[in-house]
Amino acid sequence: MNRIAEIKRRTKETDIFVKIDLDGKGDADINTGIPFMDHMLTLMSFHAFMDMQIKAKGDIEVDYHHTVEDLGICVGIAIKEALKDMSGIKRFGEATIPMDESLVRTVIDISGRPFLVYNVFPKKTITKDFDIGLIKDFFYALSMNARLTVHIDLIRGEDPHHISEAVFKSFARAFDKAKHKEERTKIPSTKGIL
Repeated sequence: MNRIAEIKRRTKETDIFVKIDLDGKGDADINTGIPFMDHMLTLMSFHAFMDMQIKAKGDIEVDYHHTVEDLGICVGIAIKEALKDMSGIKRFGEATIPMDESLVRTVIDISGRPFLVYNVFPKKTITKDFDIGLIKDFFYALSMNARLTVHIDLIRGEDPHHISEAVFKSFARAFDKAKHKEERTKIPSTKGIL
């Protein structure tokens, strides 16, 4: 089954193109106008073994919020469309990832019931000119639009860059496990539907 989706979304604040292949090699071609997000999304693509092509233009002269949130919306919609009816997947995934002093755990349920629990409250939130508090907005938008239940917990960490890397890598590894094909059942639910 071909699990590829392509999304184009244009608003007065952003113009975004996303193409993903859930069964890729982790190749990324990312240009969001925000170098820090380019780095994080490249990590996500690589560690989820999901090819991602993203081109975004946003009103970053105002701030990064609109672009970061709309990236989450578009990546989420692309994931949902690529998953199709969600049949033949493992459904659940978990990963705990270190990045130097930081340790982050992500647990995912591809459930069709969107929810985000984001327990990431570092003392310092600015890395260069990027406020990592915006990452919660990204994952909220992604979770709601992909219809995923996602729990992300910062176990420990100090450096905002390291924390961010651990968040994106743990999400990616957990998502890779959840989206992985399961041969033993078609629909991973006793209800017979997700």
